Amino acid sequence: MSTAKTMPFHKYRPFQPINLPDRTWPNRTITKAPTWCSVDLRDGNQALIEPMGPERKRRMFDTLVQLGFKEIEVGFPAASQTDFDFVRELIEQKLIPEDVTIQVLTQAREELITRTFESLKGVHRAIVHLYNSTSTLQRRVVFGLDQAGITQIAVEGAKVVKRLADAAPETDWIFQYSPESFTGTEIDYAVEICEAVMDVFQPTPQKRMILNLPATVEMSTPNIYADQIEYFLRKVKNRDSIILSLHPHNDRGTGVAAAELGVMAGADRVEGTLFGNGERTGNVDVVTLAMNLFTQGVDPTLDFSDITTVARTAEYCNQLPVHPRHPYVGELAFTAFSGSHQDAIKKGMAAQSQRNDSIWEVPYLPIDPADVGRAYEPVIRINSQSGKGGVAYVMEQDYGIELPRRLQIEFSQVIQKIADATGKEISPELIWNSFEAEYLSQPEAAYRFKNHRTLPDAHASDRRSLTAEVLVNGETVTLEGTGTGPIDAYIDALGRHAGLVLNLIDYREHAIGKGSSTEAAAFVELKRPDGSTLFGVGCDRNIVAASLKAVTSAANRLMAGG
Repeated sequence: MSTAKTMPFHKYRPFQPINLPDRTWPNRTITKAPTWCSVDLRDGNQALIEPMGPERKRRMFDTLVQLGFKEIEVGFPAASQTDFDFVRELIEQKLIPEDVTIQVLTQAREELITRTFESLKGVHRAIVHLYNSTSTLQRRVVFGLDQAGITQIAVEGAKVVKRLADAAPETDWIFQYSPESFTGTEIDYAVEICEAVMDVFQPTPQKRMILNLPATVEMSTPNIYADQIEYFLRKVKNRDSIILSLHPHNDRGTGVAAAELGVMAGADRVEGTLFGNGERTGNVDVVTLAMNLFTQGVDPTLDFSDITTVARTAEYCNQLPVHPRHPYVGELAFTAFSGSHQDAIKKGMAAQSQRNDSIWEVPYLPIDPADVGRAYEPVIRINSQSGKGGVAYVMEQDYGIELPRRLQIEFSQVIQKIADATGKEISPELIWNSFEAEYLSQPEAAYRFKNHRTLPDAHASDRRSLTAEVLVNGETVTLEGTGTGPIDAYIDALGRHAGLVLNLIDYREHAIGKGSSTEAAAFVELKRPDGSTLFGVGCDRNIVAASLKAVTSAANRLMAGG
């Protein structure tokens, strides 16, 4: 008889609940969306292995604005020159819409606060987010201070913020304070330190401040977090002068539930990231929160009608994949493998088409996939799925090419057509030859990349000018374009010459081989006019050349109807 090893559960103590026997939040429902604040560019960005550069930051910011976020935390300008420069770029180039408020984070230290205000010079409106850690554990092992010492840090920081804000009355300042590690802080002390900061900022019903209560580490079940929020709101003074904000993390895997119950408990605002990127197990997932409201007939106030493009943008900016089974957006979110599920969905779709109202009721599909720009994707042949995995395995093991997941799906369809036509086993050699013909050599290609050179743009310091030589019907043609980098500039040049609208939505690269024989493989994904996508691939010893070859490959396939 086998015996499982006992885990050391004795090392851990249960989280103590709040004494709130008359809690009211369980009887409430959410009837309107909270104020959303995206922290993708700060909290999400600092959690990346390779933080975003200026181009990816700008792309993420523009996407967040297009989605409808009215509050966006854009960085920690005192901690990073990149963040400082990005805040200045947004302000100096007037990239912040009038109805959007940027937020910046700073610790409660005078030199950092001063640097933060330097970054915000000239902004029309901004949220200054001040924080210091308040938990019992951090007070003991990090700061070696008692409650009074921690409160003094918060109050002195608030005074500096107030003084610098008063010195710049041309800006509409909004103050925010976070007792960081709120969930690990005694609840009455959390109220006390927040009220001490309020005494400095002097909020009013006409000029409210934000109190943000972070589950910096998710330490309990979501109902206890909701109890903490309701208790806090009962105790804190001048409720009508504050906006109560949540910042849940996902250490227990229940960040979404904690945020929903926290809003039921009275919170007005939620900070989170697209698809939950963040430190450790992530921040709360705003897409899931918003779409959960959508399924209940509540306007989420954010536009996810083209959710695939949002996911591709987040993947590009974060260089992290969205899980294929992620709610609402994963590649398999609307795919059923079970035959009985497929049958029920098919019958439900048929019944739906006969309804006289717009109410959605289809088994296994909580929303209409079309509402997020998707379609129901049944699995018709199981060997088509096996083929995708097999093709990807051969390409990686035999040829060193690591196909991005969506390219695996696209290329497997090419191989499937060959398998259907021949009825024969598909050898690794045939797989490679097919890949080469489809993406690399392209015998019928309209364009063939030869070389390029780039220079700084004479009119804009953040842009590049590119000149490329390509073969068109055997003749060398020179193309010219501008953009934020070589790829963007080449897309501009090629698009002008070919009369195409080329929209890049994803880019990947990796090395092939080792030592002197190393090459770069680059993969680009372009969006067709009808909203679908296709890939291009390029290989070269120079990574930029490989990238431009990949764009050429995709453009050739687009023009050929690939």
